[in-house]
Amino acid sequence: MGRMKMAVIGLGMGRGHARGYHSHPQADLVAICDPDESRLRDVQAELDVPRIYTDAEAMFAAEDLDGVSIAVPNKFHAPLTIAALRHGLHVLCEKPMAMTVKEAEAMNAAATRAGRNLMINFSFRFTDASYALKKQVDAGVVGDIYFGRSVWHRRRGMPRFGGWFGIKEMSGGGPLIDLGVHRLDLALWLMGYPDPIAVSGSTYNRIAGPLAKEERKAFDVEDLACGLVKFANGATLILEASWALNQQEREHMTTNLYGDRGGLVHRNVGGGYDFTAEIFTDEGGDQFTKKLDWRTGTTPSSYHEFVDSIIDRRPPMATGEQGWKVMKILQGIYKSAATGREVRYR
Repeated sequence: MGRMKMAVIGLGMGRGHARGYHSHPQADLVAICDPDESRLRDVQAELDVPRIYTDAEAMFAAEDLDGVSIAVPNKFHAPLTIAALRHGLHVLCEKPMAMTVKEAEAMNAAATRAGRNLMINFSFRFTDASYALKKQVDAGVVGDIYFGRSVWHRRRGMPRFGGWFGIKEMSGGGPLIDLGVHRLDLALWLMGYPDPIAVSGSTYNRIAGPLAKEERKAFDVEDLACGLVKFANGATLILEASWALNQQEREHMTTNLYGDRGGLVHRNVGGGYDFTAEIFTDEGGDQFTKKLDWRTGTTPSSYHEFVDSIIDRRPPMATGEQGWKVMKILQGIYKSAATGREVRYR
């Protein structure tokens, strides 16, 4: 197999995708697409991209591509992903996978028909702390995980009022679908992706909503959401996400999971985007804490994993089926918050 010919649609979050493909030793970033020509020119100059497009269908028709990243507003994830699969491309789609469970199912069906990989960019898996914890979990160090809590809270981290993140028609929701999706996937991945059977949740808009109203800007999503998820294997997970919360830290991210042999935590350091990992065990009546100092193995980026999955002709680590489970839980929390009732799947 020759070098992989890659492309990116959307150069907001997609700028990171473009850099990731550009750095892969067996990939060439041959095309980028965005309606903003100034973004196109900036990325083209930075990464020496041969061709630029303002229309995705035009790029699909003109280019002989192997894979493409979809990094656009959430509303367009499903239609662009399905279009790319129809053209025979492997797809890395930004999170959240879609706006609804129905869209996620259509995307997976399109990938199956095309015989192509559909990977979701659950990037929080691809940290040294995450990889080290997964290795310990798979080795049985914490035993059977039966309870957990996964959180991402910001003190004041609302997106710009009037932008697409705060408009439900474009985003599908607020911090739950924007931030919570990362902490949910990380927890589910470490837990072995159990099947959800029931979800209950609440949403609030006590801080961002009034501020947006003062600025006379559109904002119709939550600023905080929380949910309780029950799984077929008996495990329970609490999920919390907010853009605006009266807390101490600027950014608070933590995933705590508890098993019958030990517990673990993945959390951010100093309110930033560096992460630490710890394991807590009871050994012969003595309580031990193990902290990750460094990994000797290589932790790939999600972009390199996507390219490698194409080259190796194997499923990617973060699959469309896993993305569908995440959407099922997120949609369940929103539905429960709207109806005041638990959402059951069986």
